[in-house]
Amino acid sequence: MKYAVLLPVAAGVTADPAWIGEYARHAEACGFESVGAVEHAVVASGYSSVYPYDSSGRMELADDLDIPDPLDLLAFLAGRTGRIGLATGVLVLPNHHPVVLAKRLATVDALSGGRLRLVVGMGWMREEIEACGADFETRGRRGDEQLRVLRMLWDDTAPGGASHDGEFFRFEGAMSYPKPVQEGGIPIHIGGHSRAAARRAGRYGDGLQPLGVAGDELRGLVALMREEAGRSGRDPDALELTLGHSLSAVTPEKAEKLAALGADRLVLRGTVTADLGEAVDELSACAERLGLSGS
Repeated sequence: MKYAVLLPVAAGVTADPAWIGEYARHAEACGFESVGAVEHAVVASGYSSVYPYDSSGRMELADDLDIPDPLDLLAFLAGRTGRIGLATGVLVLPNHHPVVLAKRLATVDALSGGRLRLVVGMGWMREEIEACGADFETRGRRGDEQLRVLRMLWDDTAPGGASHDGEFFRFEGAMSYPKPVQEGGIPIHIGGHSRAAARRAGRYGDGLQPLGVAGDELRGLVALMREEAGRSGRDPDALELTLGHSLSAVTPEKAEKLAALGADRLVLRGTVTADLGEAVDELSACAERLGLSGS
């Protein structure tokens, strides 16, 4: 089992360079596999969109909370650490033009020595997606094309560059360098709770990170991902499953139960605190409880 840590954005500290730099260094020293950064390019004041992961329909983050750009934050942390993985969790794909995004992602991967993992979702906040210039209703089709464009630009090494003529994006002779340093390109995992997310993971992804689902619903999404991978000529056994838990509550026994459901990785969320001492102590206690190599 791999154990990742979600950077504590709700505490309002992820834009504090000293705080978040020390937190990431401590997570690395404890032996955690990776850290993950969330994204909201903007949060619409008084948004009317329904947050699907809480019965209130509202996310836990305040509208005016500091939420740094995830790739800039991960690039900063790459320079403060040496080996821990760097993940988005999740990046709202419709907010980004894939040609620009391909360059940004490859740059972070190259400069970090191949430590980047991309977790993307199609987004739930209509106001945010429309503010970034995309159509909310077609974001799924747009996202599928974006994933194809990312792979194309990373893989292409032809002298004449890559060309694409799709529904949403068109270019000719595009030469995008540097390339990701990871063999096969940057791993792309699909976040979400829908059957569309599971199908997308099977067709285009390296894994699924389902949000807010469990039991039979989770089993159904995993089965759908695997079926879609097989239909697409891809190896279902090569796809990872990432589930969530909390830093304070996870135990080896609970991790074993989730592994039995097929989980390869747990993304752990900490207690909301701006006290750095409390936050790093929670990392240390969790690492010791799980028997991580750095603890």
